[in-house]
Amino acid sequence: MGHIALYRAWRPQSFGDMVGQQHIIQTLQNSLREQRFSHAYLFSGPRGTGKTSAAKILAKAVNCERGPSTEPCNECEACRRITAGAVMDVVEIDAASNRGVEEIRDLREKVKYAPTEVRHKVYIIDEVHMLTTEAFNALLKTLEEPPTHVMFILATTEPHRLPATIISRCQRFDFRRVSLEEQVDRLAQVCSEEKIEADRDGLEYIAKLSDGGMRDAISLLDQAASFTDGRVTYQQVLDITGGMPEEQFAKLALAVREQDVATVLTVIEQMMQEGKSADKCMESLLYFFRDLLMVKLVPNGGVMTERLTQVNTFRDIAESYGASDLFAVIDTLNRYQTEMKYATQPQTLFEVALLHIATQRSGTVSASSSVAPAAGNIPAEASGVVQQLQRQVAALESKLNDALKQGVHADGSSAAGSSRERTTAAVRQNVRTSVHAKKPPQFEQYVANCNSPQFQQVRGQWGQVLQRVKEVGVTIHAWLVNGEPVSMLEDGLLVAFKNTIHRDTTEKPSNREVIERVLQEVLGKPYRLDTMMLKDWEVTDKSSDAPTEVFQLEQEGAEDTKGKWIDEAIQMFGEELVIIKE
Repeated sequence: MGHIALYRAWRPQSFGDMVGQQHIIQTLQNSLREQRFSHAYLFSGPRGTGKTSAAKILAKAVNCERGPSTEPCNECEACRRITAGAVMDVVEIDAASNRGVEEIRDLREKVKYAPTEVRHKVYIIDEVHMLTTEAFNALLKTLEEPPTHVMFILATTEPHRLPATIISRCQRFDFRRVSLEEQVDRLAQVCSEEKIEADRDGLEYIAKLSDGGMRDAISLLDQAASFTDGRVTYQQVLDITGGMPEEQFAKLALAVREQDVATVLTVIEQMMQEGKSADKCMESLLYFFRDLLMVKLVPNGGVMTERLTQVNTFRDIAESYGASDLFAVIDTLNRYQTEMKYATQPQTLFEVALLHIATQRSGTVSASSSVAPAAGNIPAEASGVVQQLQRQVAALESKLNDALKQGVHADGSSAAGSSRERTTAAVRQNVRTSVHAKKPPQFEQYVANCNSPQFQQVRGQWGQVLQRVKEVGVTIHAWLVNGEPVSMLEDGLLVAFKNTIHRDTTEKPSNREVIERVLQEVLGKPYRLDTMMLKDWEVTDKSSDAPTEVFQLEQEGAEDTKGKWIDEAIQMFGEELVIIKE
């Protein structure tokens, strides 16, 4: 046969044809053997794992002329007509396009009548989570008191969106993703019977792209076989799917590790010249570093990789990175990937992301070797800024010392020394206590809780918060995505923004109300949304005497010397950052 619609030819027609769902198949076959059917089943699980196929096989098994039996014969009139979709008593409904209460009321009217062609009326409702609340309420009555000749099979990829009253009235079966090995074996079987030549690496890459869905895997194989005229190789699969060779990502990973900016930009430009999209490259690179992390941390982690096929080839690269470095790289790439959705120049953002990672690694090494012990707890991202400010303060203190040595009192007493000491102490004290004017309420408590386990858990759920906000309001999401959570209290969450307009727009009452409602929905309890600027948070010292961004200098000493060091302070920090206090 030809390669067009290969999945249709290989769609399971009996329970024995299904892959990776043995626990479900055994349970259903036992109930068929004992003829103990439920009036309602719920099949849930990822797409392409066989939910609808199992529903149709079950419909054939209960109506088979030679049964009911553990397998449909697929030869009798009932089996063949159900397979062709020509039996009026076996109805497949797409809830995505028939989601209203009127359609369900019409169904309720029809279930009363006995079947005309087979033993049982079977209603297969696909994507049932798409039904409206009113439609669910109408369906609930039928599920509570169904006629004996009716069977409902509900299929969904999102069972959490179904009311508990519906779930409680169904026998639930959770379909799992098909394992990589099972997928590759089935793809090899398809290739053998369809006379398709395919290498193992190509089939393995197809299986990994399908994310555990057998339907997607066979569809990709169909596409690859049609494109290559019956010969499927790893490189050809990359070409048709827009994927990138692992060697390119290995080259990028090595360049980032060595802080080789030229190679990073050259490889990215090469990808763009090959017609790759920046967002697809970002996604694949994120998978690559995730796989390196699995190889590094998990014994025999090669079986857990998402995209790597030649695991041993890249084991040395994984070992050359520290675990903390890989976590930081993945976190940074994920952040930039979120921003890329709204970028007008995604390639530029992709380049910036990798350059940021390369320079961040350099800054982290530098910080660990030169920061004073008292500032050891300063976040790595802020350490470079803190060091710069520390050097500026040290230079200012040196200049103050030189100026005050000229003498403050005519009698040449040690007042100059004490004045210098008092001024230095005042500078350090004001450095510690002075913060940007627009800091949020309870700022000190936020600083103290920035590393709490509860906050780390909430930070892990931030992606869910953003996704839910996007579902509620895309515009609000576009402003909120610019911020990131930096600390929390029992009743508050502090989000820091890179851009002032994003912060100000997020704080509008209508937008704040939506975000706080989503926080309660996702996190399970109400939280107040507090905001500040990210640059102010990053230079705030959370553990030591590190300087803040606003400096207050107290005017002490003689009139003939104060002008000199005030001028020095203004020259060094800028007039807007210096406050002269009488």
